[in-house]
Amino acid sequence: MTMTLTSPAFAEGERLPDKYTRLGENLMPPLNWGGAPEEAKSFVLIVEDPDAPNGIFRHCGVFNIPKDWNRLGQSADTAPGGGPRFSENDFGNARYDGPQPPKGHGLHHYRFRLAALDVPNLKVPDPAGVEAMWKEARSHLLSETSLTGTFDVH
Repeated sequence: MTMTLTSPAFAEGERLPDKYTRLGENLMPPLNWGGAPEEAKSFVLIVEDPDAPNGIFRHCGVFNIPKDWNRLGQSADTAPGGGPRFSENDFGNARYDGPQPPKGHGLHHYRFRLAALDVPNLKVPDPAGVEAMWKEARSHLLSETSLTGTFDVH
């Protein structure tokens, strides 16, 4: 079985609705997944923009997502209580920050990458950024899937 990642807010290759961008309400879009390997012990998610002017820009990093979860609801980054941990993104925030490409820079692609891991928890220090967390996650990777949304500012 192949792992899948979908969102009720946008389909593969579609424009992200404004409310999920920093130019709108900056809400984290809802995500659903399936087909994870039986041996998966946790999940991680990153959101990155490979079209940023200075190279890959990471908008979000979530780790220690429990193995029995198959979704993150809208605004999962602001839900109270325990649950997954968020890495510091390239804006300097430990949460989701949506698209905000430079005006006139053209179409940007936002990759939501979900990975199933063979460990229940990643040992990542609190101030670690998304890049460091993703590097650690890759050493425990069982399976990976992605969903790409687009956004531009005219």
